[in-house]
Amino acid sequence: MAKPLSNLRILVGRARHQASALAVGLEARGAKVLSIPFIEIRPPKSHKRLDTALKNLRQYDWLILTSINGVEALHSRMTKLRINQKDRQHLRIAAIGPATRKAIEAHGLKVHIVPKEYVAESVVKSLRNKVKGKRVLLARAKVARDVIPRELRKLGAKVDVVEAYETVVPAKSKTKLRAVMSDPKRRPHVITFTSSSTVKNFLALIGKGNRGILKQIQLASIGPITSATLRENRLHPHIQAENFTIPGLIKTICKNSAHIST
Repeated sequence: MAKPLSNLRILVGRARHQASALAVGLEARGAKVLSIPFIEIRPPKSHKRLDTALKNLRQYDWLILTSINGVEALHSRMTKLRINQKDRQHLRIAAIGPATRKAIEAHGLKVHIVPKEYVAESVVKSLRNKVKGKRVLLARAKVARDVIPRELRKLGAKVDVVEAYETVVPAKSKTKLRAVMSDPKRRPHVITFTSSSTVKNFLALIGKGNRGILKQIQLASIGPITSATLRENRLHPHIQAENFTIPGLIKTICKNSAHIST
């Protein structure tokens, strides 16, 4: 029996250490996966604000984590600072989605809230009646949407936002990406985007002069925020995951595979 993604070349642009789940899932369904990272994860230039918050963890009521990268960065600093179980056992934790929840629980922490939809707006909605008068710590990337802190402050929460990591454009990817995009025999039929950063960085890597070639390629987005970023850059998201997760993205690509020309 033919696999749904047979004969399709799909470009995966997640950070190298995160690409495996998406790549393996696509390959299992017959795709030929091209992995060229659009994002590189780096520690922040300074850990000062993050470390200060962690040393005063007992002052916070809620901790919000919006990515696996944030979870791992936080755990690394907690380990370095020797933050023990007593300092964090009182915290209520909100995770943006199941993958982030799994990463948090792998470090022995309990997750109290995962919203129904895995976007910032749903995090706010799920905390609407729980944060008035509470202190909230949001650990995230250097550049991120301000929906969560802005809306939680409107609800009466005192929110501290700390930079746990930063995302940068991986310089080594530029030559590889442009070579693949210029070769009809290697050019992907589908490009996957798993965050707004992957969209912005991809465009920086291919350069303005090469954007025309994207008219021949299907663009697959993990969810509405990533799709909105594509549209803001005058690109059309042909595929959007129905469930805003990596498995959801794979499932929706398979569902639409009959409409992808090879």
